[in-house]
Amino acid sequence: MNKKFEPIIGLEVHVELSTKTKMFCACPADHFGKKPNTQVCPVCLGLPGALPYANKQAIEDTIKFGLSLGCEISDFSKFDRKHYFYPDLPKGYQISQYDLPFCKKGVWKSKDGNTINVRRIHLEEDTGKLIHIGTDSQIDFNRSGVPLVELVTEPDFRDSVLIDEFLKDIQLTVRYLGISTGDMEKGSMRLEANISLSKDGKLPDYKVELKNINSFRFLKKAIDWEIKRQEELLEKGEKIPQETRGWSESKGETVSQRTKEEANDYRYFPEPDIPPITIKPQLIEKIKNEIPELPWEKRKRYQGLGLSAGYASTLTSELSRSKYFDDVVKLSDDISVETIAGLMINQKLDEQYLEPAGLVKKILELEKKDFAKADETDSAIIEVLENNQKGVLDYKEGKAEVIGFLIGQVQKILKGKGDPNAVREAIITKLNG
Repeated sequence: MNKKFEPIIGLEVHVELSTKTKMFCACPADHFGKKPNTQVCPVCLGLPGALPYANKQAIEDTIKFGLSLGCEISDFSKFDRKHYFYPDLPKGYQISQYDLPFCKKGVWKSKDGNTINVRRIHLEEDTGKLIHIGTDSQIDFNRSGVPLVELVTEPDFRDSVLIDEFLKDIQLTVRYLGISTGDMEKGSMRLEANISLSKDGKLPDYKVELKNINSFRFLKKAIDWEIKRQEELLEKGEKIPQETRGWSESKGETVSQRTKEEANDYRYFPEPDIPPITIKPQLIEKIKNEIPELPWEKRKRYQGLGLSAGYASTLTSELSRSKYFDDVVKLSDDISVETIAGLMINQKLDEQYLEPAGLVKKILELEKKDFAKADETDSAIIEVLENNQKGVLDYKEGKAEVIGFLIGQVQKILKGKGDPNAVREAIITKLNG
């Protein structure tokens, strides 16, 4: 990256809520894989005379999401009409929120202490889905009207690395809260990025939006490519147009879709069919008390127990796995947490023993058996490090999580007879030597 230009990036994250019904009608919200256009009614099809009504659970889930990120919750809010026409939006407008979102001014902190400010979290309805077959385009309206939360950050990102960490934490958060599957393959979480390049650290007078990307990997590729594209244009003295672009995986580049709209292009005005919403302090307190331990809180607790940052991060990446780990720890005061984590992560014994008590019994059996001799262990470690130079380089570049892989390779050679703690310490000693 040319140091003359600094990327300034903001994100918009769309998350479908896992409510039973849609946002403004009684149709089922679970649309994935269902026969097209079978879960629709006059309200979500936007037929004349149909009146919407707000989904209370969706509103509470949005507030819960906002509270988990430290947002201020509005005591007074409303829905607005956002006017635009696409084939998958039958009404010609979307019911969304404009100037009075449910949540605003939140914050997220990275593992390294970087702060990203959340501008707002608002609630809206999803659109239908276009399906392109050859030269034909077909529309499935089953998704139309599904509750959709949109999180908007401030333009605080400067590279795609921190973006990746942020988005994975957001996905974990909605899963921990139980408000969404966050399944990107099914479209339950969709990503957008606004990118500009600055010469002086100030926000430029343009931004390019990367729209509707459904993969962390694709978003990283799209952002990195777009930064390079903009840099080349600015080097030539060209002005970058404000536009919306998509990511073409087949071409390996971003492609122009349309001129970027401004807020006034949407002609927002208050939704006349849904009354304004008052949110009482008692409701906010009730929802706050329902929030479970969040991913970053759990990582901190695990490291406080003595786990490495890599183990803590791996265990928190799946809610069910972290619960399993917690249950094993409660059942086994005499077993080190490092041993439990190592056997779960490196040997996947939690997949073999579905009940935590079964893993505890297995660990106690392992601790009674004769482990491999020190010279056998040392020989196996030397062999693994010689045959896995990439893993060695990854560790030296700061990727501590590779330790788990190396331990697993040593245990294969020792046929599971290596003392997990001794193997780990010996590998780290050799890598740092």
